[in-house]
Amino acid sequence: MATHIKFLLSVWIFFLVGCGSGKEGLEIGDKAPDFSLPSDDGQLISLSEYKNHQIVVLYFYPKDNTPGCITEACSFRDRVEEYKAAGVAVIGVSTDDAESHKDFRETHKLNFTLISDTKKKTTEAYGALTSLGFARRMTFVIDKSGIIRKIYPDVTPSGHASEVLEFIKSLE
Repeated sequence: MATHIKFLLSVWIFFLVGCGSGKEGLEIGDKAPDFSLPSDDGQLISLSEYKNHQIVVLYFYPKDNTPGCITEACSFRDRVEEYKAAGVAVIGVSTDDAESHKDFRETHKLNFTLISDTKKKTTEAYGALTSLGFARRMTFVIDKSGIIRKIYPDVTPSGHASEVLEFIKSLE
């Protein structure tokens, strides 16, 4: 019974993420909105910490431990060493709480930072908030100066990490 409920919840969430987004408007070349949000290990993570040090891949996803989100997160996990070698930090963002992120990270052995936007302000600032309050699957590549260099507004979870990495390599 619990498996059936999880499946139905997953299908429902998948449906919700396609139901429109909140604020639109960030474009390539814009300064990325700064944030300070808690990670799954309790640290406060700010975009400004990465300025002048690393490129940031900031990817928004709807819900921890749902099929598409697992696929996308594991795809980044499997390529994270290549990202690190390219001087890139991968950060996943959803509106789930830090405890949910911790479980998601441990269950799937994720090796990158997950941050929690329970107040939904950062998700909204990036135009990734759906009208129903979940994050839309969307990715931003932010350079060392804090400028948005690429926006992926409609992400397909499978293969997305490879697509983003290819773009980053093209910047070199």
